[in-house]
Amino acid sequence: MINPLKLQEMLSQATQMQEEVQRKLGQTVVEGTAGGGAVTATMNGRKQLIRIRIEPAAVVSLGGSAADVEMLEDLIVAAVNEAGRKADEAAQSSVKGILGGLNLPGLG
Repeated sequence: MINPLKLQEMLSQATQMQEEVQRKLGQTVVEGTAGGGAVTATMNGRKQLIRIRIEPAAVVSLGGSAADVEMLEDLIVAAVNEAGRKADEAAQSSVKGILGGLNLPGLG
């Protein structure tokens, strides 16, 4: 038979480990480039876009002005992060549907 006190302790340890992993992922930073370096994306380990860098020459060559680059970078960051949040919400909803019947703390 499973000891309820031991189970609670194990769940608490699992929660602490998950929080530590999330903290470390938030501190991890990676970069990806495209177009021969024309665009550089900086993201943390939680897949949150931190910064996007677009070389002004790439925009100017497409007929835009260099002044439009900063606004375009900000809009891309916001859109990618919103999509990431929606993907996370959908994943959490699926997990809750699967595990919700187990009455685990935090999955109510």
